[in-house]
Amino acid sequence: MADVKISAEVRKEFGKGASRRIRAVGKVPAVIYGHGTEPVHVTLPGHETMLALKSANVLITLDIEGREELVIPKAVQREAIRGFLVHLDLLVVKRGEKVTVEIPVHVEGELAPGGGLLEHVLNALPVEAEATHIPESVTVSVEGLEPGASILAKDITLPRGTSLAVDGDDVVIQVLQPQGEEPAPEAAAAEGESAETAEEASA
Repeated sequence: MADVKISAEVRKEFGKGASRRIRAVGKVPAVIYGHGTEPVHVTLPGHETMLALKSANVLITLDIEGREELVIPKAVQREAIRGFLVHLDLLVVKRGEKVTVEIPVHVEGELAPGGGLLEHVLNALPVEAEATHIPESVTVSVEGLEPGASILAKDITLPRGTSLAVDGDDVVIQVLQPQGEEPAPEAAAAEGESAETAEEASA
């Protein structure tokens, strides 16, 4: 996982007006919490923070006016249209401790000929991992899967030291029947019978 260092300033002004002023100069308001400590409100450099967040579950060493704190992003608020950072919640972590996070699920491979529609029931997989060794993502093969097939959480191979934080029988990916396909012969016959019955009733 990515590990970056960012300088932070303790924030003394609060409220919407103060947050707008912070963002107007290219910075981002954030709050740090966890391990039973009082929340600390800080200001982060916008560009550096945006780059850091390109890596999922990035581990950030914050230099808070000379004091270092290890954190991971817990909640990221972005402006709906332009996508710039609005506010961050950062969780304090300690080396060696386990944390629960969500990691992206990537797929590889081709579905069976004639295929189907691939549906991501879970775009991110909840897992428990050591704070300093959080996987950036997991990759799942869908090679040869046919409509009706599914991949469960327990079917996914996780890196060493990482465990599921969700029921193993939860569906992560499934293959749906393509829309607009001809119905099976039995279904077509049933539809024909229904139509004949409707015509007799109206006669």
